[in-house]
This record gives sequence, C-alpha cells and structure tokens, in this order.
Amino acid sequence: MTEEKHYMTTEGKEKLEKELEYLKTERRKEVVERIKVARSFGDLSENSEYDSAKEEQAFVEGRINQLEKMIRNAHIIEEDGDNSSIVSLGKTVTFKELPDGEEEEYTIVGRAEADPIEGKISNDSPMAQSLMGKTIGDQVSVSTPGGDIRVEITKVS
Repeated sequence: MTEEKHYMTTEGKEKLEKELEYLKTERRKEVVERIKVARSFGDLSENSEYDSAKEEQAFVEGRINQLEKMIRNAHIIEEDGDNSSIVSLGKTVTFKELPDGEEEEYTIVGRAEADPIEGKISNDSPMAQSLMGKTIGDQVSVSTPGGDIRVEITKVS
C-alpha cells in the first residue's frame, strides 16, 4: 500500500518540521512530567489529573505520528514559471464574484498547510477544484455551502 502524497510548499514543510521538533523535544517532556506529578496524587482509578495527562500524551503522540508521515510523504510544490497565468497548486489566484464584483484572493496549497483565515485553501476544496487549470479572464461556477457562485479570475501569481 502506497502512502498518500502530501502536497506542500517548502515553507509549509519547514513549519511542520518545527512543530514536530517542538513536540518531540519540549511538549513530550512536559506531558511526561504531568503524568509523574499526577501519579503522586495516589489512586489512579479516581485520578482525573492522571486521566487528563494520559489523554494529552495520546494526542501528542498521535500528532507526532501524523507529522512524521506527512513530512515523509511530502511532495514539494514547484514554481511553474512557464504557465504563470494558469491556476495551479502553489499559485495565488484573485477573482471577483459576479455580478457584484467583490474581490477575493487565495493561495492554493496542499491540505497539510490549508488555512482559510490566512488565505490558503486546500487543493482538495471545491473552490480550488473549480479554479484549477483556469486562466485570467475565465468565468467559473463554484459550489459553496451557501449555493453556487460565479467568479471571474482577475489575477494569477
């Protein structure tokens, strides 16, 4: 069974590597210390502090495993200099909603670094799927939770 590729920018991979390093070198030790302190409180069967610390440990270890897998299977998004006007993974696309002309800008990234609040949407999202392969001036119908909208691509960088 081949593992899924995780598309990301070099910056995104570095961010994940920093988080992994933090979890392994600092957070893991903090949780182990919490468990030691909670054990000192006595009877573990009625010790909510111990249960909480063990749950946190499971979360941290799960996140470490997830990050290691994502980094191991990282596929770095390369700059596509030849097709600079075509919307693709790693590109920033600006579009205006039709007919009112409200402009929005998003960078299309892999799901590992998607953060809509920062203007980064996953290549798996309906918005990105609708825009990929299109170029400046194209009008595209996009399915959203609030219903379909029509947009016109005004810039790709």
